[in-house]
Amino acid sequence: MNNNTLLYIGRFVILVIVQVFFLNHINFLGYLNPYVYILFILLAPITIHKSAFLFFSFLLGLTIDIFGDSGGVHAGACLVIAYMRPLFLRYSFGLSYEFQTVKLSKVRFGERLAYVFLLVVTHHFVLFLLEIFNFSHFLLTLKKTLFTSIFSIIVMLLVLVLFRRKDS
Repeated sequence: MNNNTLLYIGRFVILVIVQVFFLNHINFLGYLNPYVYILFILLAPITIHKSAFLFFSFLLGLTIDIFGDSGGVHAGACLVIAYMRPLFLRYSFGLSYEFQTVKLSKVRFGERLAYVFLLVVTHHFVLFLLEIFNFSHFLLTLKKTLFTSIFSIIVMLLVLVLFRRKDS
C-alpha cells in the first residue's frame, strides 16, 4: 500500500468515528447536525476508478447508517453524490477538471465554495427526502436541507482550512 491509500483509509475511518461518536450527538436548535463525513467523497482524487469510488461511497454511507440505525438513507445519499460528483467538478472547475489539474487547496475560494455547496445541498436534499419520504412534508424537507446544509458547509470549510496540508 502506498501513502495515498493509507491516507484515504485513515480519512475514511477518522471521518466515520468523528461523525458517529461526536457530530451525530449535536442537535443544534433541536434538529441540526453537521454531516462532515461526506468530506471523504468531496476530497477523493479525480483519477479514482469510478466503480471503486461508488462502492466506497456506498460503504461510507452504509457505515453511518449502521451506527445511526437510519435504514440506508445515508448510503443512498452518498451514492447519489458520488455518482453526480463529475458533474459538480465540471461545473465548479471547468477546464481545470477536464485536464485533471484540480487541487482543492489551490483553487479560488469561490470555486471551492461552489463545489462544496453543490455536493452538500444535493446530499442533504436526498438524505432528508429519503428520511421523511412524504411529499406532503416537502417544505419540511426543504427547511431541513437549507439549514443543515448551511451548518454543514460552515463546519466543512472550517475543517478544510484547519487541516489543510502544508505541502499542497
